[in-house]
Amino acid sequence: MHFTKKNSSEKRIELINKLKKQKILRFPGAYNPLTAKLIAEIAFDGVYISGGVLSNDLGVPDIGLTTLKEVSYRANQISRVSDLPTIVDADTGFGDCKKSVETFEKLGLSGCHIEDQIEQKRCGHLDNKEIIPVEDMIKKIKKAVGAKKDKNFLIIARTDSNTVEGIKKTIDRVKAYEDAGADVIFPEAMRDEKEFEQIRKSSKVSLLANMTEFGKSKILSAKTLENLGYNIVIYPVTTQRLAMKNVEDGLKVIFKDGHQNNIIDKMQTRKRLYELVEYEKYNTSDKKITDFKTDGHE
Repeated sequence: MHFTKKNSSEKRIELINKLKKQKILRFPGAYNPLTAKLIAEIAFDGVYISGGVLSNDLGVPDIGLTTLKEVSYRANQISRVSDLPTIVDADTGFGDCKKSVETFEKLGLSGCHIEDQIEQKRCGHLDNKEIIPVEDMIKKIKKAVGAKKDKNFLIIARTDSNTVEGIKKTIDRVKAYEDAGADVIFPEAMRDEKEFEQIRKSSKVSLLANMTEFGKSKILSAKTLENLGYNIVIYPVTTQRLAMKNVEDGLKVIFKDGHQNNIIDKMQTRKRLYELVEYEKYNTSDKKITDFKTDGHE
């Protein structure tokens, strides 16, 4: 099923090796497994699973309402359909960083990030966030690091300090989180090139940049981020935003016109969908499906 060739260990090793090359790795967000397959087909470097996107998908805001059970179930579905490494958003650790890491590692993820907000968290690009003391976050990171069985599973420490305490204290947190054993640092809501650069100059480990839309960060190209010394860039909500805008527009047209004839050109064709889900690969000699060909569909 899914016709993948790499196991979770191989995916993690590949990610570690790519990080060593100091080239920017692009991780678009996948809001479902089908999107993850598309990300892999286009040949991105990895798949990202956003906690905010999973909250949105459940119809609730990103304020810490989702559980480890909900997120890990969806993360497993998404990560298993491709040979790309997958990183998942573990929010604040779901109350137990050790259990969260053990769960995600067992399910085949390549890494997870844990943030330093309070449990009643909010989107990293909203105002009035509250963060926990540095000492408490250090404890979380050490528990997370101690919980992993595969040394190549990435523990990513996210700090939301910049819009709360400013860049200088953010840098202090970055250094403390590195010393605690974080493999990658994720400085959230950096405003511009200068702030991204300040973090790079103060950090020794790999860095992750968040290029979300409509947020506090200036949207920078992957090449610019690479030149600034960043190793991973995520586009967490992009695919969901693209999908929802088109779904909303299309539904309005159907409601108004009473049919979908005027928006067929905006839809993925049946043939393209069947190619993406690899329909023909499920053909077997003992089932009638063996005569299926994608070429017979538009």
